[in-house]
Amino acid sequence: MSLADHPVTLADIEAAARRISGRILRTPFVNSASLTALCGVPVGLKLEHHQTTGAFKLRGATNAVLTLQPDERARGVVAASTGNHGRALAHAARAEGSVATICMSRLVLKNKVDEIRRLGAHVRIIGKSQDEAQEEVDRLVREDGLVMVPPFDDPAVVAGQGTLGLELVEDMPDVSVVLVPLSGGGLAAGVAAAVKALKPKVRVIGVTMERGAAMKASIGAGSPVLVEEFQSLADSLGGGIGLDNKVTFAMCRDLLDDIVLLSEDEIAAGMRHAYGQEREIIEGAGAVGIAALLAGKIKAIDGPVALILSGRNVDMVQHRHVINGGNDSMAEVAA
Repeated sequence: MSLADHPVTLADIEAAARRISGRILRTPFVNSASLTALCGVPVGLKLEHHQTTGAFKLRGATNAVLTLQPDERARGVVAASTGNHGRALAHAARAEGSVATICMSRLVLKNKVDEIRRLGAHVRIIGKSQDEAQEEVDRLVREDGLVMVPPFDDPAVVAGQGTLGLELVEDMPDVSVVLVPLSGGGLAAGVAAAVKALKPKVRVIGVTMERGAAMKASIGAGSPVLVEEFQSLADSLGGGIGLDNKVTFAMCRDLLDDIVLLSEDEIAAGMRHAYGQEREIIEGAGAVGIAALLAGKIKAIDGPVALILSGRNVDMVQHRHVINGGNDSMAEVAA
């Protein structure tokens, strides 16, 4: 399947960039001296955790809200979230005079729930998984007329996330490898579509945790599958991709060159490196690119590498625990 045959094209991403300009930050791109020395090639860090709401999710949520009709915004928007999409949608909805309802499972950390409430959104805690939270979203759409803005499987959301890929190519024109955090695939699909359209030879690699890697399992099975969700330092990468996935499964299957899995120990090492060497405080999901390089899991690096760091919404008790040598999730710390 060619790039033009996918539901999100370069033209869609460029239109999204124009639409959201002035509503999101163009985040910094900096050289990592430590990772450059480790890899023997230039390594650049896209500091997307400096985004207004702390993660890339604001790009897709803002683009999606701006594409809605006025009457749809007036009805209110709703989504399931592991935290960062909910925060982004709450921010984007409020900025456009709408109200968001965010459905989350009991696995979502309290600091993320509290921040979503602070932004004026209605919060519903439902079940033990993203899939159970999504069932409540479907009910609210069906019974209350709310408008769903999915966390990843939506062309407008994917196009918004893809604007990050446009910036990466501008920031590092000679990039050879792009490492992208991977969960439901909204970021990976959008970035890959943008990068591959502009630089077809660039390798785009998704990076995620071993525990409940839904996209990896689904691509291996040939179609979307359910996976069990586990506590993880990379909690923002949890959740399924949806059995009726219409956008991101095919795009990730066709556009990603590889998917790398990381252990909790490796993710913790990435967080510690980000803090100790790069002076950046990021959650486990944002540190997976660094972790993959430290673990030697990215093979055949023959040119400049770009990493996306995204997610500063970490529980600081958990962060201190990891920085001090712990390799376990917040639930395991509490236990």
